[in-house]
Amino acid sequence: MIINNIELKRQDLIKTAMQYGMNSVETIECSQELDTLLLQEIKWSNEKKIVNEKKSN
Repeated sequence: MIINNIELKRQDLIKTAMQYGMNSVETIECSQELDTLLLQEIKWSNEKKIVNEKKSN
């Protein structure tokens, strides 16, 4: 599930930042991967909301 992936990536981001620093290439790449997962979740949630609204009408 995407929520689990988000949590795992968030934990990975924290570890990476602690190991390499906030401005390292590794941390920035990990942060961007987390952003992608979050955007996918937002998109999925919005699509689900639209479908549910159409069903209720």
